[in-house]
Amino acid sequence: MLEGKKVLLIVSGGIAAYKCPDLVRRLRQRGASVRCVLTNGGAEFVTPLALGAVSEDKVYQELFSLTDENEMGHIRLSREADLVLVAPATANILAKMAHGIADDLASTALMASDKPILCAPAMNVRMWENPATRENIATLAKRGVAFIGPEEGDMACGEWGLGRMSEPDQIADAVDDFFRQGLPLNGIRSLVTSGPTFEPIDPVRYLANRSSGKQGHAIAAVLARLGSTTTLVTGPSHQPDPAGVKMIKVETAVQMLAACESALPVDIAILAAAVSDWRVEAAGTSKIKKGGDKKPPQLSLVENPDILATLSAAGNARPRLVIGFAAETDDVIANATKKRAQKGCDWIVANDVKPETGTFGGDANTVHLITEEGVEDWPKQSKAAVADCLAERIVDTLTSAQ
Repeated sequence: MLEGKKVLLIVSGGIAAYKCPDLVRRLRQRGASVRCVLTNGGAEFVTPLALGAVSEDKVYQELFSLTDENEMGHIRLSREADLVLVAPATANILAKMAHGIADDLASTALMASDKPILCAPAMNVRMWENPATRENIATLAKRGVAFIGPEEGDMACGEWGLGRMSEPDQIADAVDDFFRQGLPLNGIRSLVTSGPTFEPIDPVRYLANRSSGKQGHAIAAVLARLGSTTTLVTGPSHQPDPAGVKMIKVETAVQMLAACESALPVDIAILAAAVSDWRVEAAGTSKIKKGGDKKPPQLSLVENPDILATLSAAGNARPRLVIGFAAETDDVIANATKKRAQKGCDWIVANDVKPETGTFGGDANTVHLITEEGVEDWPKQSKAAVADCLAERIVDTLTSAQ
């Protein structure tokens, strides 16, 4: 969700500053770039070297540094960010923000900023409850400054109460939520499956198919970019994890079904995985050996669970929109139309996967969207473009249903 977003992190002088390298790491894992401003007080708890190492960027500290002002002045620092994040936000820096004091690089950058500001307060419980702090918080809130936390718990000073800075993952979630605001799928929960499944024969062999996971991963990525809280359940795949997506990695069809059911309830389910229809009834625990007079092993196969049909018939837990995929080699539209009726899903995305099409493992796809209204033939395009078109169709459908 944070892919391409620029966050200016201002680290002020509280003990919670020690959590900031982890916070930077979590933001970057979600796709954000992070540039850090470290106050003199913050430098008592975390080093510029630590922040620079995890952010892979220069850490800025001094307002009157001739080099820093030439390379990246305080105006550019605040203006080039999409969001200014103050963590920890001490009583001191909140007071400076409320009263317009600009006496160091951090407070000057905040004064010069024309971008949204999110603060993660951290201070002693008595400081948090002090009327001056409460008035400063109210003033900043009226000006549009947003807050995450603080939390209740043990303090470094030995006291208990409100004042602990929110944990790095909570702050990263708040940043994520901030950027979802106004996006067309904000508030929508999505489940996507991707890749093949591997069904074991013995400890070293398995039944599988040629699915690369490119299409499913591309769909999960675009849904997240449009603001959806997205879970991707994927079989073995070499595709990189999409930014801002919760990943659940499985191997077998049984595991994939269990992961999908645990992800419910969701608003949208897009089942793009190429799930094996069959599994070995009793996979061996020892490698099957060949040689001598041994005959080829006889494998007894049993049918795998039907994930698409299961989610389509999930009763009160059924997603508002269930979309299946049909990988066909013959009579593509006729077979996919029949599949939609049999499975009870809302849409089917059908494609031709004969070897000459290069669909399995390739970067392009030619699909047909089959709905209750009929068949839409889409042109051959990249799998990323197919994901974009499908997401646009979903947005239009959900919007018209409101």
